[in-house]
Amino acid sequence: MSFFFRNIFTRFSWLLLLVALAGCGRFAPKPPQEYVYVSAKGTFLRDRLAAVSNRIAEVSNGQRLLVMERARRFVKVKTEKGEIGWIDEHAVIDQQIYDKFSTLAAQQAQKPVIATATLRDDSYLHDAPGRQTDHYYLLAENSKLQLLARASVAKPTPPQAVPIPAPTPPANSAAKPAKAPVPATVPAPAPAPVLQDWWLVRDSQGHAGWVWSRMMDIDIPAEIAGLAEGQRYVGAYVLRSVDDPGSSFPNGKAPEYVALMNSWKEGLPYDFDQVRVFTWNSRKHRYETAYRQRNLEGYLPVTVGNQVFDRQSEPVFSIQVATSEDVAIDPLTGARRPAQTETETFRMEGVIVKRVLPPAAEAPKPVSPNPEKKKKNKAEGKHKKKQKSG
Repeated sequence: MSFFFRNIFTRFSWLLLLVALAGCGRFAPKPPQEYVYVSAKGTFLRDRLAAVSNRIAEVSNGQRLLVMERARRFVKVKTEKGEIGWIDEHAVIDQQIYDKFSTLAAQQAQKPVIATATLRDDSYLHDAPGRQTDHYYLLAENSKLQLLARASVAKPTPPQAVPIPAPTPPANSAAKPAKAPVPATVPAPAPAPVLQDWWLVRDSQGHAGWVWSRMMDIDIPAEIAGLAEGQRYVGAYVLRSVDDPGSSFPNGKAPEYVALMNSWKEGLPYDFDQVRVFTWNSRKHRYETAYRQRNLEGYLPVTVGNQVFDRQSEPVFSIQVATSEDVAIDPLTGARRPAQTETETFRMEGVIVKRVLPPAAEAPKPVSPNPEKKKKNKAEGKHKKKQKSG
């Protein structure tokens, strides 16, 4: 009889243990929810992974989806409306890539604008310069962008352009008669990589990322757009406005500009190589070149403002030019910056552009190339004077 009660007690104890374990599982911490974000322009959720499936819902770029399950090349997700379906993993990015874009936007939120541009076609924002980097936000055609920095990276080489290694000779090639040795030749140097220019941009919603320069046009005033003389505009900045009631400008105010130009080649180590100042001729109602500087290595940004000279405020602009050939390259973005630069400032006195020199310092005394010889000659001159006077 005692054996019967012991058996019941043992079973009851095991039952209580199982109930306790099940209750503890209710209070165990749940795994964090995982999200993905739609990077494609637009796609559909499918009800199953099969050759024939039904469309559950439509999702668009930038939408956040809750991950329910993962399979090979596909992710089962849930929308904010409760719609559940499968999506191709190539159409979404994970939380880590999304955080990169969020960090980039926060870092560039207060960065000054170098110039503005307009997108030629729909284009993605990349987290780094290069066509093979991760992308997320899709910007629509004609979107206005603020340019923040430029970088040059190597153009990706297509697989068909990679040279195929020469085949190895067969094992029995030693039985064949040996050929005369071919004289050694110096191998041809590898061609330089083709570089592409990318711009770090910020859109109207505060999103930041990199866009290929060929996908956008720099905003240049229409009145000077045809005065580039075959060069590419990098930027144009208003210096002042002059009165001309006979002009077609609003309120009879004609703006005058300082413009930066460069050649149409990508991958140059500098941002611009020419500066021009366009002034307005009120008598002939046209623009004229008041100042031009060529063959320089200039770097953005350019500052424009006003400064008082002889109790009169005049427009001024400053540019950064390299003073040496040394260039520092950012290993993450490929952005090139000079190791040493100096600031050149110019002011407009009427229609004349003058260089503003730094405050004059005491001119250093000339140094003799051979000071010891100069002291010796001076001592000999004093000795001869004493002899003549005696």
